[in-house]
Amino acid sequence: MRSAGIDLSTDPRKTGVATIEWRRDSAVLTSLALGADDDNLVALIDGADKSGIDCPLGWPSPFVDYVVAHRAGGQKLTVPETRRSLLLRTTDRHTIERTGVRPLSVSADRIGATAMRCAALLSRLTQAGAAVDRSGIDGPVVEVYPAAALRIWGLPHQGYKGPTSTNTAVRDELVRRCEAQMPWLDLGDHTALCRTSDDALDAVVCAVLAGLAHQGLCEPVPPDALPEARTEGWIALPSAERSGQRFPTP
Repeated sequence: MRSAGIDLSTDPRKTGVATIEWRRDSAVLTSLALGADDDNLVALIDGADKSGIDCPLGWPSPFVDYVVAHRAGGQKLTVPETRRSLLLRTTDRHTIERTGVRPLSVSADRIGATAMRCAALLSRLTQAGAAVDRSGIDGPVVEVYPAAALRIWGLPHQGYKGPTSTNTAVRDELVRRCEAQMPWLDLGDHTALCRTSDDALDAVVCAVLAGLAHQGLCEPVPPDALPEARTEGWIALPSAERSGQRFPTP
């Protein structure tokens, strides 16, 4: 089984991509790179059983309704008592409650620009015949969020992004602890790039999560959240009890 990870950025040069081959008792990182345009990403997804994308796959439904109403003239548009429903998707609120980690708002933060690129990518997959399922339950892609997964695994999830010496030290510690906690994950010759680039490191985490999702080792989407997950996207969170040193098998 092959999984891929995409740390998506508006800038193709900063987009990290990784591929993992899952074998009988190990998961081997076979490729890791920085720089991928949409053609590269389509090819990467086509060549994997499941691809994890670190980017919202949709927008909050109330936000979409709000914008549509505004475009229509907004005569009956009212400001809700709380803007939380406009700012956060159902999966964002679930992730906060589950992990304490707050995803960026796709409707109010800069991640929205990256989501526009992601939406175009999903459109290309659909046009090519792929059955894209934004909930991640079926189809070739699943939404992932490295920071939340790292928090569930008890690993450093903050402070490793950036070029400063402090960021580098945290990133080094994160890679070291990943190797110790997940001895079945073979980084091969790519350890140095993981330590050098947070984009590359996130891509590896995305690929791991995609592999876990493909094997049914992520927390299921709550049944009452499934309609929203199909349209807004859903962050796949790893099952905490299956995240130890033992090789993750169903």
